[in-house]
Amino acid sequence: MSYLVLARKFRPKTFGEMVGQGHVVQALENALTTQRLHHAYLFTGTRGVGKTTVSRILAKSLNCQGPDGQGGITATPCGVCQACRDIDSGRFVDYTELDAASNRGVDEVQSLLEQAVYKPVQGRFKVFMIDEVHMLTNTAFNAMLKTLEEPPEYLKFVLATTDPQKVPVTVLSRCLQFNLRPMAPETVLEHLTSVLQTEQVPAEPQALRLLARAARGSMRDALSLTDQAIAFGNGELLETGVRQMLGSVDRGHVFRLIEALAQGDGKTVVDTSEALRRDGMSAASTLEEMTAVLQAMAVLQAVPSRAESADASTDPDAADTADTARLALLMPVDETQLLYSLCLHGRGELGLAPDEYAALTMVLLRLLAFKPSHATASTASTEKKTLNDAGGAAPRAPAREAAPVSRPSVPDTASAAAPSQPPAQPAPAGQRLAVLDAPQRQPMPRPAPQEASDAPAAHVVGVPIRVQPPPGQRDVPREEEQRSTYTPIPPSEEGDFWHATVMQLVAAESVAALARELALQSQLVARDTDQWMLRIERETLNQPSSREKLTAALQGLGHNVRLAIEIGGVVDSPARRNKQAADERQRVAEEAIRSDPEVQMLMRDFDAKIVPGSLKPL
Repeated sequence: MSYLVLARKFRPKTFGEMVGQGHVVQALENALTTQRLHHAYLFTGTRGVGKTTVSRILAKSLNCQGPDGQGGITATPCGVCQACRDIDSGRFVDYTELDAASNRGVDEVQSLLEQAVYKPVQGRFKVFMIDEVHMLTNTAFNAMLKTLEEPPEYLKFVLATTDPQKVPVTVLSRCLQFNLRPMAPETVLEHLTSVLQTEQVPAEPQALRLLARAARGSMRDALSLTDQAIAFGNGELLETGVRQMLGSVDRGHVFRLIEALAQGDGKTVVDTSEALRRDGMSAASTLEEMTAVLQAMAVLQAVPSRAESADASTDPDAADTADTARLALLMPVDETQLLYSLCLHGRGELGLAPDEYAALTMVLLRLLAFKPSHATASTASTEKKTLNDAGGAAPRAPAREAAPVSRPSVPDTASAAAPSQPPAQPAPAGQRLAVLDAPQRQPMPRPAPQEASDAPAAHVVGVPIRVQPPPGQRDVPREEEQRSTYTPIPPSEEGDFWHATVMQLVAAESVAALARELALQSQLVARDTDQWMLRIERETLNQPSSREKLTAALQGLGHNVRLAIEIGGVVDSPARRNKQAADERQRVAEEAIRSDPEVQMLMRDFDAKIVPGSLKPL
């Protein structure tokens, strides 16, 4: 006789045998009892949570004939009638299961729908069960829409999928959707205990807990792992054997790692990591176990009373709870949260490293790198207390007196730093002090705390605050100062002649680029019948090509002369004359606006202001 695996042997036959899906069972039982039956059902959920099982139980409930052959639709199928036994064995003619993963085309769906026109042969209803329905093609979905919306009264659709997001909304809207949830480890543990008692297989509770956690919410995975563990342990389930089979890390190693991290013992961390490597333990499992312990530590740190409620006689994890509570007192709350986050994100880094245990060691040592030392923490606390002290009891470094915030000009830092500066006055109590910009982002050394009586209040002074003018006023004071201090160019015959000549060349576009700049920026110092002397301030303008082009342009005006260039101070040049004329036009325009009666009325009645730099002379 062939062996039947536990996942098939203990598949639930009725709704009462299903575990972990009470919300789905209750809805279906009530619908069957009141016979408010929908024509299409959609069951979603991860693998091994009972989608196919609930579909078969629903088919038996719809077609059960009872032990005496006189039964009807029921929420508790008998399991002994011909219909129930045929559905359990997969031989019922009116119950059809289609695997959409391998029959996903429109031809397979049309072949199934062709059977919908025929009434049931043996049962009360035809039931079409399509597993992994999200694998169907769009054409196949479209082919079944009409029948799915208005099937014959004797036809029921049952759809199952692990990925409902891929099912078209046109199909979802035609079905009653039930989400089968992943099962909690406690639910899986309870069911495994019942199964192994029935099978008379000895098992340690902690071994079953490891299997329940490794199942990840899937009852089928839990039963398959139990089959494997029974074979590995030669008919018995021991914690050591299950840990070795799963590659799980002993909690003792995890507690040792967390304690070493709490104490800043890097040598123990590295040695324990190497020991896990030698034993062949999984690095991912190590981080997973550490995450579970750290989560329990965080809970105990928030609710310490939970540790007192652990009973060793009823809770197999009571010993672990005691160690967890001890570590919760040993590690600060913020470090617990930090280590939890590092372990959680470190699992994703294992696949990126060439050696997963090197990555594990780096994840563990990362906490030691970010772990604040006692000295640093105390210093930060002292600094924070000093900064928040509004009474001025702690001594501060002397600083300059704070300037009024409304002052529009930038303080002269050079004059403020001069030795002739008068003594600084103490700032009023509670005044907010500005901090001068430091060349580096490093904390400045602070003096040691002193008693309040030894720290005179005169040492607490303000510092100048840089006041940034509005965007439209940033360059205005400088321009006004330049205009007010601008020295008029004294009139001269050479300057008048050279300005008129250059402007004539520019208007005729006889010079351009560097030749034009040479003419505008130069001063005519002297002129003879065959040579003119020009003076410039910048050597870069004295280029042979520019000088030749300017000479040619002058010859075009009838001045057959040679140009001689010297370097020196320029007082009168065409560019300076143009600038002086433009400034004068600007001044006249601004005075005209300010003296306008309507503008003065607006400024007086509505507190209006003329935006500097917005006036341009016509």
